[in-house]
Amino acid sequence: MATTDRQATTLALAHALSAAERGLAVIPLSRTKLPALRSPHRDTPDPAPCHGECGRFGHGVYDAATDPARIRALFAAAPWATGYGIACGLPPHHLIGVDLDTKSDTDSSAALRELALRHLFTIPATVVVLTPSGGRHLWLSGPPDVVVPNSAGRLAPGIDIRGAGGYLVGPGSRTDHGVYETAPGTAHLAPAACPPALLRLLLPPPRTHHPTPPSAGDHGQGLVQFVLAAHEGQRNTRLFWAACRAYEDGIGPTLVDPLVDAALNTGLTEREARATIASAARMTGHRPS
Repeated sequence: MATTDRQATTLALAHALSAAERGLAVIPLSRTKLPALRSPHRDTPDPAPCHGECGRFGHGVYDAATDPARIRALFAAAPWATGYGIACGLPPHHLIGVDLDTKSDTDSSAALRELALRHLFTIPATVVVLTPSGGRHLWLSGPPDVVVPNSAGRLAPGIDIRGAGGYLVGPGSRTDHGVYETAPGTAHLAPAACPPALLRLLLPPPRTHHPTPPSAGDHGQGLVQFVLAAHEGQRNTRLFWAACRAYEDGIGPTLVDPLVDAALNTGLTEREARATIASAARMTGHRPS
């Protein structure tokens, strides 16, 4: 049974409320870094998927809030909480967390520097949170119309990404292994914009590759099919990725309408689809069609 550390809970609540003032949606965490509130559906056989529609607490990151009254209620329901999580992917910051781990044999910081050199990007000055194990969390801000998925080790060994549906342990949180702290000189910063070249690396690759010369033929059809295969939760991500590839290959203007039609078939609105494609055009240095 969870034990109560009233002082740690009070401090965690204070830090969580401070984060919420900056537009960061938060949830209470236990000392294990897991959401402090258990699912209200845990004893229900084969429960229907619920992201909080039932009105009760215990839906993990879907409980995240910036409203002080709701945050106080969440912590009141979890008096054993000693930390807080910050939901990623939500407005206004659309937070992306780059978790540089120390548990693997790989130097994750060196791996990130190598990626930056290879793909010609630099990590801007941003919030950095130091973990008790010696790792670092880099906070970056993503575009509002791009969904960055969570991943573990896909970018490079020792580098995990916290995106939509994920959360970061907030600075000031106390866990079984120690306290998370903001790195000196970064606490006053806002999450910096994710470099476009890094953002493209964070998006999932297509399932198939078409090595044909740039044209609106087979390659363009492959990008359209990639969008058509999107499931809910992947639609914007796949459309953005396909549009980036189309503009990089010189077929962006030709493929706008086919991509919009494909996006409409997945359930996006025309306005959403055209906004995502325009964002991809700007990110790849092109003028939106």
